[in-house]
Formats: sequence, C-alpha cells, structure tokens
Amino acid sequence: MTKHPIWNPEMECMNRRDLEALQLERLKALVDYCDRNVKFYHDRLEKVGVTADKIKTLSDIQYIPYTTKTDLRDTYPFGMFSVPQNKLVRIHASSGTTGNPTVVGYTREDLDHWAEQVARLVYAAGANEETIVQICFGYGMFTGALGLHYGLEKVGATVVPTSAGNTEKQLKFMRDFGTTALVATPSYALYLAESARDMADRFPMEQYKLTLGLLGSEGCTPEMREQIEQRWGNGFFATDNYGMSELNGPGMSGECRERCGLHINEDHFLCEVIDSHTLDVLDKGATGELVVTALTKRGIPMLRYRTKDITSIDYSPCACGRTTARMHKIIGRSDDMLKIRGVNVFPSQVESALIGITEIGPHYQLVVRRQGFADTLEVRVELIDGSLLERYGELEALQKRIHDRIRAILGIEITVSLVEPKSLDRYTGKAQRVLDLRNAGGTAAR
Repeated sequence: MTKHPIWNPEMECMNRRDLEALQLERLKALVDYCDRNVKFYHDRLEKVGVTADKIKTLSDIQYIPYTTKTDLRDTYPFGMFSVPQNKLVRIHASSGTTGNPTVVGYTREDLDHWAEQVARLVYAAGANEETIVQICFGYGMFTGALGLHYGLEKVGATVVPTSAGNTEKQLKFMRDFGTTALVATPSYALYLAESARDMADRFPMEQYKLTLGLLGSEGCTPEMREQIEQRWGNGFFATDNYGMSELNGPGMSGECRERCGLHINEDHFLCEVIDSHTLDVLDKGATGELVVTALTKRGIPMLRYRTKDITSIDYSPCACGRTTARMHKIIGRSDDMLKIRGVNVFPSQVESALIGITEIGPHYQLVVRRQGFADTLEVRVELIDGSLLERYGELEALQKRIHDRIRAILGIEITVSLVEPKSLDRYTGKAQRVLDLRNAGGTAAR
C-alpha cells in the first residue's frame, strides 16, 4: 500500500536489485548501439577498448569517457545523431548565445519515453485529469514547454499553452479559465504573483484557483519556494523538476508531495556523482557533479554526460512509496560557481541569506569586479518600500543586517547596495543573477 498515487508502480516501486539488473541490461545495449551507430562514440570507445561485452557490472561504466557540452557543439549540428533524418520526428536546440547551440533530436520512441517520464513526475507532484495547467515556458526550440506539455496531456490534464511573457494576459487566463496549476521558472512564478497582488484592487486574489506549481528551468531555494507559496496563498504547493535538453528535457527527476528530493526515473537514467576536478566517481551520498547516462535515448544517445550541476543522491526508499533514488535540489553549477578571493560562492547561498528579510523583495543581482589584484562582490537588493531610501538611519541598519547575514554564510567581505523597488530586471525565462565585470573591456551576465 502506497501513501500517494503512483503513475507507473511497476517501474517506480521496483526493488533495487531488479532495477540495477535492468539498468545493466540497458547500459550494455546502449554501449553496443552507440558503438554501431555514432562515429563519435565508436571512436571514443575504441580508443579506450570498451565494448558492450566488457560491461559486466554497473561500476564498469567508469571505463567509458565522459561526454560534455563541448562535444555536442564541436559536432554541430548532427554529428552525434544516430539515425537518419527520416527517423527523426523532432529537433530541439539550446539558444547558442556563446557559440554553436547544442542540437538534440528525437525518434518516435524517444518522444514516447519522454512523455512517460514527465507523466510520472507531474503525477507525483499532484497533477491529474482534473488539473487545468498553464504552461508559461516559451514554446520553440527550448525543450521545457513541449516536454511538460505532452507529459501533462498523458496524465489527462487540460493544458493551456500560453507560452512566455504578456503577464496581464497570463493572469487573465488564470482567472477566466480557473487555472489550477502553473508551469514556470521560479522567478517568473514569483513575478506573476507580485503582478497579481499589484492588481488586487481590480482582481482580488480570491479569483485565482492556483494550487500547484511545477517549477523548473532554474534553481529554486527552499526559501524562495516559501516566498512563492506565500505570495500566491490558497494552499499553493510548489514542486521542483529537473532535466536538460541533452537528456530529453524536463523529466529526468522531480519532487513528489513529500518534497524530500527529486525522484529519478532510474529505468531511463543512470546517475553518478563525480569530483569536478579529479573526475573520480564519488561514494553514494557524496556531493559533487551529476553525470547522467540516458539509457533509453536513441535519436542522440548520451553516455556519461557531465551536467555541471552540483547535487547528491539518496538511494533510500521514500515515504511516498516510490523506491527510485532521489537527487537533492541542485546546489549550484560547477561552471556558475564564483571564486571570490579563494572562496567558492554560489548564487543560491546569497539567495538563502536574503529571503526572509521583510524589507526587501526576492530579486537580487551579484556584481563581480576586479580591483587591483583582488575580486570584489557587490550584492544589489531591491527594497519593497522606496521611501526607505530617504530614511538614512533605517537604510544603514538594514544594509548592515543584510551584509552581516551574507558575510556569515560566505565568509568573505561583500558590499550591499539597496536599490529602488522593481529596478532590477525581471525574466520570463531563466533569471540572470550574476554580472561578471572582471574581464577587461566588457560585461558578461550569467
């Protein structure tokens, strides 16, 4: 007997011995498939002497070289595809703002698997045939919107594909359609709530029926989630899900109603955690960079893909009844980590310090500069009440309180700047939290 409804009990509640046997069978088949169908992988595997028949245990995966985003960009556009064009039914790609985009392709089987993966996760979060869900991700080459769209339809939910932007119309549809679930980035979910409250004199918050948030595409600390839930009210329950284009899109893992980690679809994804510097595989439960092998992906197969995301994995069964391993919420990214005067800094650490201070909003920006031979970090934070800028004593006390909280967490000296309400940029997609000005002659936002 399970505590919560489960979409696919056969796979989501499989005992670990049977699950690992299935993973091994699928890993051997994937290695053979890559060897025969993708020149990139054939050459890589041949160089290290790995063939499918040499994979005897799951730990033998360590002999397979890692795959990186650079590999996809270097083989742009179709160099890592395993099937001819007439076997592909869809192509997606990243934005490619810093070079060639990463291009991914899907066979019909891939799309069926993808919909199944997403269906399990949204069902675990609470979506079902009674749900009216508004998808505020941008439709297009980005995988998030269509990935969740088909998974939600698979569980019978009514999908409202509003896409990104046009906030007033988003809120109108929510009120008029009786939308009960929201798909969005955490930052946009918060912005929608702020906008709804700004219009509450004309459209009271009671007109909104939202009770479920399926949030993703960017990090969301527990503190920010609490803010989102409080702003929407009405028992709004926000869950996190995880994925990336190279691994299909959303659907690799997601939270159930227990919210004690993101359940991994382990029959489709084999996960490892490594040390980003030594590249050694870490012991179970350790924190490090997530590496994923997509066991059933065929259009563009993926062996040991380095995600650059920092997490840990819990292999104990969940109170919800599922036996699949759960990954911790992403702590940060190995490539987004800032090193300030020898200290590793993740934006999520600053966010945790800021949320809960009632005088400021949830939006912030980190500005990194180089002065002489030292790096400096400025934290820009929005005030809720702009008149505080004229009350210097209160402003100074607030500034010191924020400074001390962040300094206690990071262990380095920082500067805090308090700015006018709603003066920092809002994003309908991923929020850009870091402005790195250390490179001479330009700026870079991450």
